[in-house]
Amino acid sequence: MADRSPAGELDPRFSGPDAAPTPWSTARDQLRDAKVYWLSTVRPDSRPHVTTIAGLWLDDDFVFTTGKTERKARNLESNPACVVTTGSGALDGLDVVVEGLAVPVTDVVRLERIADAYSGKYGDLFGFAVREGAMFGGDTSDPALVFELDATKGFAFGKGDVFSQTRYRF
Repeated sequence: MADRSPAGELDPRFSGPDAAPTPWSTARDQLRDAKVYWLSTVRPDSRPHVTTIAGLWLDDDFVFTTGKTERKARNLESNPACVVTTGSGALDGLDVVVEGLAVPVTDVVRLERIADAYSGKYGDLFGFAVREGAMFGGDTSDPALVFELDATKGFAFGKGDVFSQTRYRF
């Protein structure tokens, strides 16, 4: 996967005069600690689709799941390009956006690590377990599709006393 320690470049057009670039470690911590994310994908007819998801920042990758019949899964099947966003609706704090390609995860050892990480972060909410070489949630009989985001670009939007926009290239 891509280098996960990119340098941040401040965009002065969208930043206050006293702004400094947000360190990647700060943006990464926001990705790690958030419980709710928004996933943007593209439908086969090119219309956008956005939905709320749960996810993980695990081993320097953003990881998420979906059911195989869900709109986001069907979108990613035809176009793996997507954007993950997290932050707040308030005018303070930090919003983080990461663009890239959703790459399917099928390695059983990796799936077990992901299932354990979901349990550690969200408790019993999803009940993910790996069996028969796939990850299943709760009492569903269909396996979950698991994706890692192969990041190409990211942004951190600092809000509050000093506004800033930082770009990261992976």
